[in-house]
Amino acid sequence: MLRSFIIAAGAVALLASPTVALSRAVPCRDAHGKFIPCPAAKPKPVVKCRNAKGHYARCGTPGTHPA
Repeated sequence: MLRSFIIAAGAVALLASPTVALSRAVPCRDAHGKFIPCPAAKPKPVVKCRNAKGHYARCGTPGTHPA
């Protein structure tokens, strides 16, 4: 009983470890295939809108257009 539990626990540990390691590691490579640090994600540009009078307004309200 104890032996089968140990074998089952070992099998689960072996099957789970590669999938966890692969999901965490996202390597980036350069043109030569060497590993490099991944570039930081670029933030989205801020879109500001103006109303008909030229004042800043919330985008999506009627009468606004991107500045």
